[in-house]
Amino acid sequence: MKKKIILVTNDDGINSEGIRSLAEALKDLGIVYVVAPDSEQSGVSHSLSLRKPIKVEKTGVRSYQVAGTPTDCVLLAIKNILPSSPSIVVSGINNGPNLGDDVTYSGTVSAAMEGTLFGINSIAFSLASYKDHNFEASALISASIVKSVLNKKLPINTFLNVNIPNIHPDKIKGLKITHQGDRIYQDYVREETGRDGKKYCWIESKEPYGEYDNGSDFQAIREGYVSISPLQLNMTNYNEIRQVSWMEKIKIN
Repeated sequence: MKKKIILVTNDDGINSEGIRSLAEALKDLGIVYVVAPDSEQSGVSHSLSLRKPIKVEKTGVRSYQVAGTPTDCVLLAIKNILPSSPSIVVSGINNGPNLGDDVTYSGTVSAAMEGTLFGINSIAFSLASYKDHNFEASALISASIVKSVLNKKLPINTFLNVNIPNIHPDKIKGLKITHQGDRIYQDYVREETGRDGKKYCWIESKEPYGEYDNGSDFQAIREGYVSISPLQLNMTNYNEIRQVSWMEKIKIN
């Protein structure tokens, strides 16, 4: 039987511990290709480099670094680097959680989104902690999920956002299918004057927190479960279409 191709990428960069642990854990499931940014790309969301050439360098056997975004990596891998289309796109393991509204900023999640646009099963993995990461344990959990998804077909236009508690595997209670919760950010702007006399602003943030409603990704992590949130490409709020139908009566002068 022909081995399946597994594309691994991330937004923390090709030298991150998370992607190394993940690629190692997946090697028995198929032919693993690593195509990842050459530097950290956290927070770039689904951005694509359209107005500049993108440098691609081979860094090892089936390993490539890209001077671009996670979205660039997935597109280049599928269209230019891989010998054939992958059976699955796996993004991560992210150095920190991607819970709630984090998904709108996350390069990790956007890489999985890009894979889904190509009709390929795609999963984003994140370790839900900001310090003392146990990537080896989370990689084994990730591999178990990837192994199962390789033998299934996800619903059309749907990808998975998986967050893993940063606790000992023996203490993880199981897996939970969750919905995207609400993230509360604590961003602020720090202003300073440069040597040239011009004003410069820095966007900084305290650690965000989440709303722990029942069934949310935040709640699952707090209770010691692996959170699996099925996300969709179509962002239309169908439930509220009627609520804004009054706009069709606006007169355009």
